[in-house]
Amino acid sequence: MRKANDKTMKQAIEQMLNVYKIKRRFDETGIIAAWPDIVGKPVANRTSEIFINNKKLFLRIESSVVKNELMIIRSQIMEKINSEAGDTLVEEIIFL
Repeated sequence: MRKANDKTMKQAIEQMLNVYKIKRRFDETGIIAAWPDIVGKPVANRTSEIFINNKKLFLRIESSVVKNELMIIRSQIMEKINSEAGDTLVEEIIFL
């Protein structure tokens, strides 16, 4: 029998992440883990460093050709990341 204040596991985890103020970091880690799904395996294999800091996505790409391609479609990448996260996690992409 369910009580009135029972929560699903998903609701309880989201509440815990919000209480401890780690939801943003959790989402950022999820996006980094999903990087191959977002841009594809060939691009992900040429990405040597990726991290998010202050709503900026920092990327180190080994191939200059891939880097130029990503610069052209950076707004599409940001849209894809933010839609997958369900929040605005990235406002700018910086290539190292």
